[in-house]
Amino acid sequence: MSQVESAYDTAEQRRREQRAWYFYDWANSAYVTVVATVLFAPYLTAVAERAACGPGVSDDNPCHTDLRVLGLSVSAGSLVFYVVTVATIMSAVLLPIVGAIADRSGAKKRLMAGFAWAGSLAAGGMFFVTGSNWQLGAVLLLIANMCLGASLVVYDAILCEVATPDERDTVSSRGWALGYFAGTLLLSINLAVVSLHDSLGLSEGMAVRLSLLSAAVWWAAFTWIPYRGLRDRPPVAPVPESGGLGRQSFGQLLDTLRHLRSYPMTLTFLLAYLFYNDGIQTVIVTASTYGEKELGFETAVLIATIVLVQFVAFFGALLFGRLAGSYGSRKTILAGLGVWMLVVTIGYFLPREEIVPFLALAVLIGLVLGGTQALSRSLYSQLIPKGREAEYFSLYQACERGTSWLGTLVFGLVHQWTDSYRPATFALIGFFAVGLVLLWRVDTRRGIAEAGNRAPTLV
Repeated sequence: MSQVESAYDTAEQRRREQRAWYFYDWANSAYVTVVATVLFAPYLTAVAERAACGPGVSDDNPCHTDLRVLGLSVSAGSLVFYVVTVATIMSAVLLPIVGAIADRSGAKKRLMAGFAWAGSLAAGGMFFVTGSNWQLGAVLLLIANMCLGASLVVYDAILCEVATPDERDTVSSRGWALGYFAGTLLLSINLAVVSLHDSLGLSEGMAVRLSLLSAAVWWAAFTWIPYRGLRDRPPVAPVPESGGLGRQSFGQLLDTLRHLRSYPMTLTFLLAYLFYNDGIQTVIVTASTYGEKELGFETAVLIATIVLVQFVAFFGALLFGRLAGSYGSRKTILAGLGVWMLVVTIGYFLPREEIVPFLALAVLIGLVLGGTQALSRSLYSQLIPKGREAEYFSLYQACERGTSWLGTLVFGLVHQWTDSYRPATFALIGFFAVGLVLLWRVDTRRGIAEAGNRAPTLV
C-alpha cells in the first residue's frame, strides 16, 4: 500500500482534502491573472515611462529615454521583464532551501499560507504605486513573485500527499481549471470597473489600482480554505543531519543535489520543462504588454481577451485531463507543445488593431494553456522520490510561475535593441521545440521506477 493510500481511512476523506487543496489554485490565480498577467506590467511600464520622459508619453509620443537602475541604463519598456528575470534568478537560489525546510518541518500547509499572505500583502501595496514611483512597484513585484513561487513549491508538493498516483492527473487538472475559472470571474469584475471608470467617478489609473487591490484581497482571503482544510503530516525519511532546522534543511538539500544523477529521467523531464515552460510563461507575462504596445489595443480590450483565455482554459484543463486518461499525460503534453509552436508563429504575424484574429488566437491559447501546465505538474509528481517532494518542486518552480529567466530576458533585450517585441517570438518557437524533443526522450515508466514510486495504470 502506498504512503498516500495508507494515510487515509476512506476515499471520501481523501476527496475532502483534495477539494480544500483545489482552492489554493483558486486563490493565487487572482494575482497571477489580474496582476502578473494583465494589469501590472503595462501599468508599471507607464509609471516608468513617466519617470524617464515626463507625463507626455503616449503611443503617438513614445518614450526613448532610459532609466538609471543601479548605475545601468535600462529601457522603461524593459523594466518589468528585468524585474521578473531577477525574481526568477533569486528564486533559483532560495526556493530549493524553502523546499528542504518544508520537507523536514512537517508544516507544509502553514508554510504555504504564510508565503501566500506575505505575497498578497506585497500585491496589496501595489495600490500605492502612483506618479513616477517605479521603484516601489519594482520592489513589490519582486517580493510578490518570490512569495508566490515559495507558496507554490509547498502547494505542489502537497499534491503527492492528497492524491494517489492514479488520481493526480485528474486532481491537478481540476485545480488548474478552478484557478482559471477564478481568474475569469475576478477579471470580469475588473473589466467592468476599468471600462466604466468614468461612470463610477474613477480615473483609469485608480480603476487599475483598485483592481490590483482586489486581487491581493482575493489571494489572501481564499488561502484560508486550504489552510483550514489541509492537514500537516510528519516528514518522510529525512536525511539525518545535525543542528537546527535551517542547517538540517540545507544539509538535506546538498544531499539531494549530490544524488540528482540517480534520477536521469526526472532530470530530463525537468530540463524539458525548463525550456517549454519558458515559452509558456513568457507568452503569459508579455501578452498584455505585447497587445498594448505592439498591437495597439486598449487596456479594456486586453482584459476582455484575457477573460476569454481564462474561460476557454477552464474547459481546456478539464479536456486535457480527460485526454491524459485515454492517451497518458506525456503524449498529451507533447501534442500541446505542437499547438504552442503554432500559437507563437501566428502571434508574430498578427496585424495591428485587428481584433478578430487576436481573439481567435486567444481561444487557441486557452485550449492548451491550463492543460499543458496541469499535466506537467502531475507527471512530475510521479518522477520524484518520497520525502523530497517540496525540494524537487522547488526546482520545478524555479522555472514556473515566476517565469524562466531566458524568455523574459530575451524579450527585454530584443526590445532594447530593436524597439519592437515581435522578433522575440521567433525565439519562443525554439524553446518549445527543444522542450518537445527532450520530453520525447523521457521514459516515464523508467523514471517512476527510479524514483521508487508506484506507476499509475496509464502513463
